[in-house]
Amino acid sequence: MSSCGVIIPAYQAEAHVGDVVRRCRVQTEVAGVIVVDDGSADATGDAARAAGARLLTHLVNRGKGAALMTGFREASALGWEAAITLDADGQHDPNDIPRFIAESHRTRADIVVGARACASAPMPLPRRLSNRLSSAVVSRLAGTPIPDSQSGYRLVARRVWELLPLSRMRYDFESEILIRAARHGYVIVSLPIETHYADEKSHFRPFRDTARMIGVFWSLFREGQG
Repeated sequence: MSSCGVIIPAYQAEAHVGDVVRRCRVQTEVAGVIVVDDGSADATGDAARAAGARLLTHLVNRGKGAALMTGFREASALGWEAAITLDADGQHDPNDIPRFIAESHRTRADIVVGARACASAPMPLPRRLSNRLSSAVVSRLAGTPIPDSQSGYRLVARRVWELLPLSRMRYDFESEILIRAARHGYVIVSLPIETHYADEKSHFRPFRDTARMIGVFWSLFREGQG
């Protein structure tokens, strides 16, 4: 692909986002870094801009999916052919970016999903259980194995975000795009990655966001039966 940049959805990420941006920018394959500040009340936006990111801002918190879609639209305007998405809290290693790009070239995949080593990494138990269940359901609905459907570290080809009918705007967006992409014939592969859990605070709300994911699973199941 001729141009691949990075999109970082960020909410209350002042402590880590600047370092993440700087580590992404030193990767020679990266065309640029977009940070979407999703209504943060802290200095997330200032930290991202100071580190050299192209900053987009939501005045209120609209959700991770909405932040990603804002980033994708900007990526299209910039002419990127693909984007790598990763979290702002430092748990994803930007040094893996060349591996994602190489894997997309090798496999001709439309989406490359970073699969966390759940068995060895100190993933918090609620996340581990939620991830295993949702990955099993997403794999079934997509008709292809996706071992880590909740991973936010991904490479997504431009044609995917521009052509798919995507409507979910919070954490359920990440499941929706995988299921719809698979059903439309796009190639999805997984790439093993290491994850670093430290003092980051997850903004995933177990009850509300799990309910949203169940909603998108049921909706897409019914859609697939039609």
